[in-house]
Amino acid sequence: MGNKIHQLPDHIANQIAAGEVIQRPASVIKELIENAIDAEADKITVVIKDAGKTLIQVTDNGKGMSTTDARMAFERHATSKIKEAKDLFHLTTMGFRGEALASIAAIAKVSLQTKTSEDELGTHIQISGSEVTSQVAVQCPTGSTFQIKSLFFNVPARRKFLKSDTTEFRHINEEFIRVALTNPQVHFELIHNENIVHNLPKGNLKIRIIQIFGKTYNGNLIPIETNTTLGKIHGFIGKTEIAKKSPGEQYFFANNRFMRHPYFYKAIMMAYERLLPKGSLPVFFIYFDVDPESIDVNIHPTKTEIKFENEKDLWQILIAAVKESIGKHNLTPTIDFDATNSIEIPVASNHPTPTQSPQIKVNPEYNPFQNERSYQSKNRYQEYEQKKSTPNWDTLYQDFDKEESSDQEIRFKEENKTDISTDKISSGKFFQIKQRYILSHVKSGVMLIDQIRAHERILFEQLQHNLSIKQSSTQPSLFPETYTPNPLEADTLREILPELKKIGYHINENENEFQIMGIPAELTDLQPVSLLEDLIASLDEANPDLHENLTEMVAGKLAQISSVNKGKLLTESEMEHLTESLFTCKMPNYTPDGKPVLRILTTDDIEKLLTN
Repeated sequence: MGNKIHQLPDHIANQIAAGEVIQRPASVIKELIENAIDAEADKITVVIKDAGKTLIQVTDNGKGMSTTDARMAFERHATSKIKEAKDLFHLTTMGFRGEALASIAAIAKVSLQTKTSEDELGTHIQISGSEVTSQVAVQCPTGSTFQIKSLFFNVPARRKFLKSDTTEFRHINEEFIRVALTNPQVHFELIHNENIVHNLPKGNLKIRIIQIFGKTYNGNLIPIETNTTLGKIHGFIGKTEIAKKSPGEQYFFANNRFMRHPYFYKAIMMAYERLLPKGSLPVFFIYFDVDPESIDVNIHPTKTEIKFENEKDLWQILIAAVKESIGKHNLTPTIDFDATNSIEIPVASNHPTPTQSPQIKVNPEYNPFQNERSYQSKNRYQEYEQKKSTPNWDTLYQDFDKEESSDQEIRFKEENKTDISTDKISSGKFFQIKQRYILSHVKSGVMLIDQIRAHERILFEQLQHNLSIKQSSTQPSLFPETYTPNPLEADTLREILPELKKIGYHINENENEFQIMGIPAELTDLQPVSLLEDLIASLDEANPDLHENLTEMVAGKLAQISSVNKGKLLTESEMEHLTESLFTCKMPNYTPDGKPVLRILTTDDIEKLLTN
């Protein structure tokens, strides 16, 4: 029996490591930018083609590398950040494991030009699939230029699972923004298919946020800063005016490294409790500066999850700091007194008018000893008895519960007073319960319909039909509205624009602003901008990779958002029309996401419910 265990060749080991470190083009850009920052560059330019599938080029003006270092940088676990194990707990740089360049070189064709300020000539290295194909001396500026071509060329299975260019670029943009937010002292540029996406000159943190997310943030950012023995917490939180419906502009950083932290996120949400309407999320950019020994950044391959030693204490400090900033800037809701029915309060004057003493009128003929009181009491008692026996007293309460019961419910009760024994209700009658459910009689018993879900199913199939025949009716906007999304929301919107056009949307883009010229005729009762915000938020939350069944997803989310609101009172004719439209659908029993639309209680079911 021979030996079964053997050591993997370096190129295969590098490909396996690449599967953990390099997931998509955005991962490559993140690693290269972080290396450039560690090299003390103050200008970094990223050029990509076809969302990084064809070309990724990162140029920096950092310290550069010598010929030996340039060759060693592509070896696995080659790093300048760690010499012994204890160095892991004193890290202040971005990359440190020495796997990034080796992993990139294993699954792409890589070219590097680099030079230090001390050298007259630089080095040009070409690598393909972990094999060095060329290394020559060249004339080049100080710094480094990496070119990554044909990503995953030798791993076709990985390349096949890359998403659309729009989706991949959205991930690139997200990683680029995260790094740019932690380094406002660096000039960043991002160019995609020869179009300048970001040009971010040097500045402070507030300027950098405004550069990325727009001028509306200029007057809507509140500073937050607190210093303790456990560390420093600083950054900005957003006013309620810029609250979002999607969690796009919510950033945590620990020692200038982006992180996700649900525990700290809960603290922010608690601080904003009762300040934001339901469905709205606060904007925040919060930075933790702590002792490197008190955190562990190496618990996840992408290093986006960080473990804190004093997590609970920092949680208390964070929520206190946010609440303090909210209080200082008067974001707490104020009491709005109604001035229309208020009592007029006289204003004091420097020249008061003379007041008159009150005059008391007395009836000199009044005799308190006459037996008039008993007479009056008797008359009042008789008057009370007459009022008490007023005929049709129950009509006094007809409108008492008007908000709770609709007219249809009252008619339902009145008609069933005389017909409850026979259990015969005309099939054309519909009744509404709690302004949410429609009740109707069917042969087998009683049918209960959820009007919101029914409307959702009807809208979904209408939109699907418009998409299938590629014809849709558009309602032009008399006064077009402008939607200004953040960069990530804009990427999502660009990806779904073709589907929105098929449904009936008419949207024009001009410098990251989207003008809504028309909307589908089925959705004319809704606010165009709010509807678009809800759609993008729900799509991002449901599936960040919008590449499969995009048309059906857009139609489903639009139907869900646009369906009739809870608590809407429907007339009998509207209920009848809604029910008829529901049963013309291909799948009337369920919503697009599988929730039940209707239920039928048979006579047997009702008898079981009423049986002791």
